[in-house]
Amino acid sequence: MGTWKLLNSEYKYKSPFGNLRRDTCQMSDGTVIEDYYVNEYADWVNAIVLTEDGEIILVEQYRHPGNDYYLEIPAGKVEKGESYEEAIRREVREETGYVSEQKLIHLGEFMVNPATQTNKVITFLMTGAKRIHEQELDETEVLEVKHLPFASMEEMIRNKEITQLFTVTAYHLAIEFIRNRRDSEL
Repeated sequence: MGTWKLLNSEYKYKSPFGNLRRDTCQMSDGTVIEDYYVNEYADWVNAIVLTEDGEIILVEQYRHPGNDYYLEIPAGKVEKGESYEEAIRREVREETGYVSEQKLIHLGEFMVNPATQTNKVITFLMTGAKRIHEQELDETEVLEVKHLPFASMEEMIRNKEITQLFTVTAYHLAIEFIRNRRDSEL
């Protein structure tokens, strides 16, 4: 088993949302793969956002590929020149109007789908959030901010009211962090 050698690469499509690339690769055993399609995307950030009152801030929006409305944590792509922390603070402020002066807690970095995509998602926990801004949505963003008890998340996931994978994963990472922190303080 070994890494593959890139023999050729050409873009089939480029857009502000991502690029589609066609690669020709040679596997370590010499096998050549002529049509390996790769989706290039910017890295994404997301955050579990908890208010001073212990509520979680979610956004509900229509997702065309899923043909439905989804409850999700605030998220978005990292813009050129931004750190991951700057990107998630901007996304949370733009989507929800919430900000926090507290240090962000980095919960993890994960490849989205390394079989076909180049990007990763970086997940944070933001605590002590306060709403002090109006939403600043992109022209194609239509979303509603929801305030829910953080304790209700597990049941909502179990009842399939929340089905977006990154939101479910972030919730479990946050719960683990909170429990471990509480246990270490005992």
